[in-house]
Order: sequence, then structure tokens, then C-alpha cells
Amino acid sequence: MGPGRLKFLLALSLLFLSLSFLRLFQKQVLEGKKYADIARGQQIIKKEMNAQRGKIYVREDGELYPLATNMTLYTISVVPKQLKDKEEAAKKLASLLNLNFDELFGKINNNKSYLPPIARHIDQDKMEKVKELGLRGVMIEEENQRFYPEGEMNAHLLGFVDQDGQGHYGLEGYYDAVLKGEKGMLVGARNSKGEIVSYLDTNQPQNGADLILTIDRTIQFEAFRKLKEAIEKFKAQSGTIIVMEPQTGAILAMVNYPTFDPNQYYQVKDYDLFLNPAISKIWEPGSVFKVIAMAAGIDANAVTKETTEYFPASVTVGGHTIWTFDKKSHGRQNMTQVLETSNNVGMVYVVGKLGKEKFWQYLKNFGFGSLTGIDLAGEVTKQLRPYQSWRESEFATMGFGQGIAVTPIQMVTAAAVIANGGKLVWPHLVDEIVSPSGERQKVQKTAEKQVISPSTAATLSEMMVSVVERGHGKQAQVPGFRVAGKTGTAQVPRQDGQGYEEGKTIGSFVGFAPAENPRFVMLVKIDQPQTVEWAESSAAPVFGEMAQFLLNYFKLSPNQ
Repeated sequence: MGPGRLKFLLALSLLFLSLSFLRLFQKQVLEGKKYADIARGQQIIKKEMNAQRGKIYVREDGELYPLATNMTLYTISVVPKQLKDKEEAAKKLASLLNLNFDELFGKINNNKSYLPPIARHIDQDKMEKVKELGLRGVMIEEENQRFYPEGEMNAHLLGFVDQDGQGHYGLEGYYDAVLKGEKGMLVGARNSKGEIVSYLDTNQPQNGADLILTIDRTIQFEAFRKLKEAIEKFKAQSGTIIVMEPQTGAILAMVNYPTFDPNQYYQVKDYDLFLNPAISKIWEPGSVFKVIAMAAGIDANAVTKETTEYFPASVTVGGHTIWTFDKKSHGRQNMTQVLETSNNVGMVYVVGKLGKEKFWQYLKNFGFGSLTGIDLAGEVTKQLRPYQSWRESEFATMGFGQGIAVTPIQMVTAAAVIANGGKLVWPHLVDEIVSPSGERQKVQKTAEKQVISPSTAATLSEMMVSVVERGHGKQAQVPGFRVAGKTGTAQVPRQDGQGYEEGKTIGSFVGFAPAENPRFVMLVKIDQPQTVEWAESSAAPVFGEMAQFLLNYFKLSPNQ
């Protein structure tokens, strides 16, 4: 080899050596921080720590009883990279966790460092058996699962919590931010095997607050039992019962049937079942609404209790003929008798004397057309159109509860106005919020609004007592007590908006007792019963049975 060629090879070697040195300098010095950060990122793990969701309680005999609580279950995960015998691991885990072997083996037959959990909601017993397998690469983590001890009875009241910890519907949805608390964060260092070897920083989670409800567990249980029996007895489509303290708006019971099990909400196919009919579904209330129209008429001095008129079997308004329920004339009647016989023609007379504008204003004051503000997710309302747009026939039928749509919670809240001396109260379910530290905060109630005078309320109460004692509400009577109430048998509007369905009705009864100092106001609603036609044979007897139970439960002495 000549000297020139040797010099060339030497120069070429020096060039490659220089380039290697420059590349090494670039990586270790110029880009050293970048690669150190990458390495650090591979060694640092951040993990969210869930807060404990607040519990939901009711009071019973001076003690707190949980309606919604938390269970500790477990999540099973696999790190395929750490498994020695993947096939054997798949066989054991599939057998123990009731998983499909082929699917599981297909997931773990690789060298990945992460897979989504292979099983969730595993109980303590199965978790212990998984642990006993001693499989390296199988990870077990705790998870909080919402649990509802009484299942379907309180489903519409409570709603449910999904697998991501989000509350839906009911109290779980309305108070989600209060109940869920705030997540924490754990920062740790891990080794090459992915195992955490030290903790660098911890931000502890803030647990959610507990709720204590106004619901009385004993009343709730009895209302649900009575309603379920009634739905089955009358072969009805569905039903609702609401019991409220008229002076405060505190809800003592709210039940619907059919319902669902919030512990297995994911099995529900028809999501409409999640809606609480007491607040989320409207209906034309029919004759129970007559007490509202009559209260407006008397309070505005359009009529008095003693106002007497002759009422024929029908009256024509705006080209539409309106009949009494039995298509018979009831002759001369005063306003109490109009309620006793549930006279549609008589109620057309009352609202006619009152006038559209005043009637509209009273309806607004009673809360119709607006949300009640009850502390449950999903409340709806039907807007009350301006009175200027009402047709004459529409205005007339509103007087007996057809052509106007309300929710059960609106109806019982309006009836409470008559029961409590004329004030509109806020219906509510939460009495106290308890912080994780134990500090108790009473829920602030909204200001009450005077809707009718105390004297009007007292007059309507007496008229409603007469309905129960001498009218269509006889089956709501409780021996020894004066019960005030009103029946309602409403037609069901057609889906196309053209008139009403043939042979379909909704029976309801709204009332309170004892009439002179009411401890409760209650609505019973039975949707489309098949074995009876009128509310006096469906909703009224259910109301009577519940009223008897409540008066005994409150240990009230008979006053008659």
C-alpha cells in the first residue's frame, strides 16, 4: 500500500471519529436534558386517586339509614410483558373470572406493558382467589361501586352512578358535584419491571358530602307497597304517589311503578324508564284541577261558596259542546255542590266569571307553567301560553283540567297551597348536607309566596271535605277524621294531538288530612287502569288506605 493511500485511509478514519464524537456530544450535552426527560417520563407514574362518594341517608327511629352507599370491589388487570406462561395464565383467569379463554388469550398473548382491565366489579371472594394464583403480571386494584340497599323502591328518587363515577337522574344527578368530591393524584417512581418503588408526591382526594333526606323510610315503603298492589289490582299501566308536608314542602314519600333496579341500571333497555314520572312526565289532570280553578274564582270574588246557578247537562263554548260527566243536568247547585258532583258545566261558569287574564295569573301564581325547583335532576314543565292565545273552548275546558298539562309534583304543590293557608312552598328532598368533616348544613328553603288568602284556603278546605263526605271522594274517607280531597278522571290525549283516546283514562286523587290542621298533602295517580273507569274506584281508595296509615303512623287522635 502506497503512502498516499495510507494517508487517505487515516484521514477518513479521523473524519468518522470526529463525526462520531460530534454526534455523541450532541446527544449527551446539547440534547441531554431532552433524553433525560424522556427517561424520567418512563420511570415516573401518575395515578388518579378517587374520592369516596358521599352517602345518601334517611332518618328512621332517630337513626340514619343509607339509601345509597359504597361497596369496595376490585378490578383485575394484566401486564402481558410480565407473564411467564401466558396460556396457563389465561386458562386460570378465564376459569376463575368466567371469561372466554380464546378472547382472553388473544388479548394477553403479546409483550405489551399495558392493557385495559380484563374484569371489573369483582367481589372480595374472587379477588382473594385471583391473589392465591400468585401470577406475576396480574394486578388487583380497589374500586368503589355504588350500592342501593333497597333496590327498585327508591330508583326514581335516587337515580344511579355509572362506572365512571358520574351521577345520573334523581338525587345522584342533581347533587353530583356535592356527592362526588374531588380526585387526588399520586406521583411515584417505578423500576424497569413497572413496579412502584417510591412515592414522590401525593395530593389526597377530598371525599364527597353526605345527604340526609326529608323522606320518611316507613312512609316510603308503605306508599310503594300500596302503589304496586294497586297497579297490579287494576291492571294499570303505571302510577305515582307523592306525600308532602304542606307547611314546609318537605317530601315524605315519592314512589312510581313500574321502576328499575339502580344496582343493575345497565340492564335497562328502555331509557324512558329512568325518567321519574313524578317530575318528568306531564298529564292533563282532569277534575282534581277543579279545586285550583274554584280557589281562583273565590279568591278573586268572582264567585262565593254560596253562589247558586242552574246548570244544564251541557253548554256550548266556541262551537264546542261540553257535557257533565254523566250527561245529565244536576239542576240548581251552589259551588260546593259543583265540586261534590264534579260538574264540568259548573266549572265553565266559574272560569267564565273569573275571566281569562285573572285565571292565567292565578295559574302562574300556583306554579303552573314553571318548574317547582325540586332538587331532583330531570324536572320538566309545560309552558303556560299567554291567555291572549287561548281559544274560548280551550279556556272553558281548563276549568275542569283538560287542555292544560301539569306534572304530579306541580299538582301536589298547588294542593298544598290550599292545605297550608294559601302559601306556595318549595318542594324539596334534602334536609341536610354533611361535609366529610362532619359539619352539618341545613338546606336553605326558598321564600314562600302568598297565592290565595287564608280565608279562601279555609273555604276550599271545607268544600273539599264535603266532596269526600258527600261527593265522589267517599272511598277516601278515614273514620274519625275529616279528610279534604278531590277525585279526577282525565282523558288521555291522542299522540297526533287530534282529540282523546277511546277507553283510556287516568285516575287521580289529591287531598290532605286532618282538614283543620293537615299533617300531609298527597297525590295518588293511576294511569290507564283496565278494571275500573273512574278515579273514585281506583285512586280514591288507595288514597284512603294511605291516609289511614299516615294518621295512625303520626299517632293522631280521631276528632269526629
